[in-house]
Amino acid sequence: MSAALDVELNGATPQIRHLIDEESKVGEARRQATLLAQRLGFDATAIGRVAIAATELATNLIKHGGGGELLIQPVHQADCAQVELLAIDRGPGMADIQRCLADGYSTAGSAGTGLGAVKRLTYEFDIYSVGSEGTVVVARLGPDTRKMTLQGKRFGAVSIPVAGEVECGDGWRLAVRGGDAAIMMVDGLGHGSLAATAARAALSAFETAPFDAPREIIERAHRVSAGGRGAAAACAALASDGTVKYAGVGNIGGSLVSTERSQGMVSHGGTLGVTVRRVQQFDYQRSRGALTIMHSDGVSARWDLKTRPGLLQCHPAIVAAILYRDHARERDDSTVLVVSA
Repeated sequence: MSAALDVELNGATPQIRHLIDEESKVGEARRQATLLAQRLGFDATAIGRVAIAATELATNLIKHGGGGELLIQPVHQADCAQVELLAIDRGPGMADIQRCLADGYSTAGSAGTGLGAVKRLTYEFDIYSVGSEGTVVVARLGPDTRKMTLQGKRFGAVSIPVAGEVECGDGWRLAVRGGDAAIMMVDGLGHGSLAATAARAALSAFETAPFDAPREIIERAHRVSAGGRGAAAACAALASDGTVKYAGVGNIGGSLVSTERSQGMVSHGGTLGVTVRRVQQFDYQRSRGALTIMHSDGVSARWDLKTRPGLLQCHPAIVAAILYRDHARERDDSTVLVVSA
């Protein structure tokens, strides 16, 4: 957080992906989650809660999902650092979510306290499950067990490098100040370390002044990206009154999605740091309850959330995970950011 600007900034720490396809992977996921909690300054009791939640979610991926992914990252909201655990599978799904959350219920012969225990440990918790398609669970744990009233924007993000790479060539940032938010997403050309360097360079233009006009941020990103590999980028300013200002260069997807409609936001062609003929800012009006969704071209644009009953009412992290799980391209980095009021 920047004390000078009183701004919460998210997205600066890479997300860790664990492929949980056998029981031996559970321990490593737990260790990574507890290391993150330590770095965030959690005390021993809070670190223990993170370890329990990570173990339960990873174990459930094996027992109930036939394997899956556990994504771990820090989030900052309401001046509080949290560990986010995002469990994603393509298993048989849950026929009755509330029954699965009840202590004592199990379909795997265990004590049946896993999900219920995880929910009690969290600041934020949500599940989305569809039969034969799989389940997504998000759990955010803080330094104590207070059930905080988290103010401002709710958000979720997935940002994963292509298989075989350590660094993700995409990047995202979300800044929150009071009821307003600013977003930037960048896709460095190609993938790997050079693409990641290009993404970080462009994102630095956002970090210096995230609440400048989106057009100004994109123009600044173009200047600081000169001489690098190049990138696509888009920036959005979300005001508390529902107005959205948006500017983009290249193939970042941006949409406003509600139960009534889905509206794409316009970017111009070009490559930051290489060729940008024009940067134009567009104004939109976000309807009440609408989601702002941005994604790199590592995620196919052929999605329609309205075909998934109840998904628009879920936590934004669930929405991001579903888009990643069902629409990520195998040969590119994949990043999705979803923000709600």
